[in-house]
Amino acid sequence: MLKVYHTVEEQIVELDHIDEKGSWLCLINPSEEEIKQVSGKTGITHDFLKHPLDNEERPRIEVEPGQFLIIIKVPVERGSEGSVIYDTIPLGIIITKDYLVTVCLDDHPIFDQLLNEPVLYTFKKTRFLLLVLIKTATLYLNYLRKLDIRSTELQQRLSHSMKNEALVELLNIQKSLVYFTTSLRANGIVMEKLTRTQLVKAEEAPATMLVKMYPEDEDLLEDAITENRQAIEMSSIYSSILTGSMDAYAAMISNNVTVVMKFLTSVTIVLSLPTIIASIYGMNVGLPFQHSPFAFLGIIGVTLGMCGIAAYALYRWNMF
Repeated sequence: MLKVYHTVEEQIVELDHIDEKGSWLCLINPSEEEIKQVSGKTGITHDFLKHPLDNEERPRIEVEPGQFLIIIKVPVERGSEGSVIYDTIPLGIIITKDYLVTVCLDDHPIFDQLLNEPVLYTFKKTRFLLLVLIKTATLYLNYLRKLDIRSTELQQRLSHSMKNEALVELLNIQKSLVYFTTSLRANGIVMEKLTRTQLVKAEEAPATMLVKMYPEDEDLLEDAITENRQAIEMSSIYSSILTGSMDAYAAMISNNVTVVMKFLTSVTIVLSLPTIIASIYGMNVGLPFQHSPFAFLGIIGVTLGMCGIAAYALYRWNMF
């Protein structure tokens, strides 16, 4: 899907063509025909437009004459309520002299957030790029808070009853945190590289440089880096806490199994005594008291007595 936006008198307007320079071309899981159309109109290489569509693509910066590509990982929320799984997907931002292009596999919430900005200038490419970075970091923080709340709820449930469903959901949360931590660190490396090598002050930058740092954008860059670092710290902390909790639950489950096995072993020992006595008196040989009218009651009494002694001994040894 291809959407074209352009700022007209401080209002974002959707166009039905890509002839207007200074426009934002938003490609969402585009077809091959749409990729060729955008490539032919903007001069962006086919590979630049295809790279962000690889779900395993790593965050990076790539520069070629007349075009600048930055790929970051953005968080996505999948599944229905009650079984939500968080993942990350690549988002590519391509900057040329006349156009700004975003490429993503999904219609990501960041696009709606950008469109809801009070004023979004599609021709201010540096500001647009920094807005995407800061909104990405903010979205990570929001999802991390949701994961923390959900994790706390599941841990409270598990403190009362060990349900497999809750444990599986905790594992999904742990997997989401691993994805988040890895992607946030990769995004942080991209931001640092962007700051060191690409975002040169406008008055010092050569005319051919596509991304320049303007004074009004410096605060945005600092905010984006700060938010990303905060998200990395939160993700690492939540992941460590959850890992410790999962280890504790594993130990609790193992301990519960040990207690159950110990109890069943004790019961087996106690029940084996009547079986032994009954087996002996079931033999077709002469046995003591076999002609006595009180033999049955005597055997039952001896059996119960032996079971009682065995049970008491096992109880004293903390086997029950």
